[in-house]
Amino acid sequence: MKLPIYQIDAFAPRTFQGNPAAVCPLEAWLPDEILQAIAEENNLAETAFYVEKESAYELRWFTPTKEVDLCGHATLAAAHVIFENNGLNRNEITFHSKSGLLGVTKCGELLELDFPIQAGVPCEPPAALIEGLGKVPSQCFKGMDYMAVYKDEATIRSLSPDFTKLRELNLRGVIVTAPGKSSDFVSRFFAPNFGINEDPVTGSAHCAMTPYWADRLGKSDMMATQLSRRTGQLRCRLSKDRVLIAGKTIAYLKGDIELNRD
Repeated sequence: MKLPIYQIDAFAPRTFQGNPAAVCPLEAWLPDEILQAIAEENNLAETAFYVEKESAYELRWFTPTKEVDLCGHATLAAAHVIFENNGLNRNEITFHSKSGLLGVTKCGELLELDFPIQAGVPCEPPAALIEGLGKVPSQCFKGMDYMAVYKDEATIRSLSPDFTKLRELNLRGVIVTAPGKSSDFVSRFFAPNFGINEDPVTGSAHCAMTPYWADRLGKSDMMATQLSRRTGQLRCRLSKDRVLIAGKTIAYLKGDIELNRD
């Protein structure tokens, strides 16, 4: 049995930047254990699987170890594959996901995600977070992830996490963020409990950061940089209870998976 597979760099200024995601179009859903095994074999932060359903698509995301409820860069990558290979005569795609309806719109060279806000609530930073990051944040929020706010970009760059400590936290991951020098805000993202010590670019984390920085900076349209080794650039816009996150996508490879199910 052959399955098509694509690898797309999302939120990427150029090839070898941004966050690589695998995308596997399916005619029908395979057993979950097969989907998880494919994601583990791909060994990328996320593998997206989609099935066409009437005029929309069902979409799921898997890390090498777990299925997740929301993923930005792999959604962008899946939209890239559909726009480029399905002969669409429209500029919008709707995905059905575990986080509800998600839209992607083609905006010139960019693809723009329409995601729900994932704002956290203020909290005291847990001891494991402080020990894991090595520095006390000025503010801490708890939502889908912990979000730790620091004073400047240099602090974010200097963090050298203890991932063993961060694994003690019971949420998906930890966002660290601060004002940026050449962009409105910067971030990094750590998710060792999901098999990803540091994610190159995390679209879904910007669903928490965008409302925070929009309120703090007094602006709804912002540029963001994720300071991973690969680097990612995102345009973030707050629109009522939604976050619009746009970035470039670049195709890296396409091929077939030889799936032996004996």
